[in-house]
Amino acid sequence: MEIRAIGQKLAAYRRAGRKLFATSSFQTQSAVLLHILSQTDPSVPVYFINTGFHFPETIRYKDMLAEMLGIRVIDLLPHVPKVMQTNAAGNLMFTYDPDYCCYLNKVQPVQSLLEKYDVWVNGVRADQNGHRSRFREEEMTSCQTLRYHPLIGWTEGVIREYIALHKLPVHPLEEKGYRSIGCEPCTRPANGSDLRDARWPGMKKTECGLHEESGG
Repeated sequence: MEIRAIGQKLAAYRRAGRKLFATSSFQTQSAVLLHILSQTDPSVPVYFINTGFHFPETIRYKDMLAEMLGIRVIDLLPHVPKVMQTNAAGNLMFTYDPDYCCYLNKVQPVQSLLEKYDVWVNGVRADQNGHRSRFREEEMTSCQTLRYHPLIGWTEGVIREYIALHKLPVHPLEEKGYRSIGCEPCTRPANGSDLRDARWPGMKKTECGLHEESGG
């Protein structure tokens, strides 16, 4: 979808009285959606789901992009403190229950936003994995908040062309082989064609839970 069409869609939501928010993980290809928002509707608040486990490079990249693009980035923090995310041995939850770790640190905080906003803008794409290939441009959540996926039909090649055309900075870990970057304990450099094959390595897990409701 062209940038103008995305801007028109956002404006239509506004005219209908809908409250918009966006989320971003500020990883390897996040700059595209953030740049489009800065050009079409920079008033949309962008929530960074700050789990407390991100690479230091991701935090620096977030701050750099926010300043460069002039977007409003808000840290979204977990409701449950890390001291309550351990077992009897003191091990953090990602070591023994990664699904619930994702729920506490990602899903639950975003659910609180779905109660306040009408439209959730996010950058998922159909080519990222098999599950996301079934997503539509617009989908309704169980909370009756509309999910809008403006980049759903964009390919990795188109994303890279956009980044080069607009001279957008890339995540500093990309040159080290990272293609999809999440929390540091659960991310490794990529070694296959699947964009998310290095997330939760060694587990039958490809989603954190934020996007599992869609694609049905």
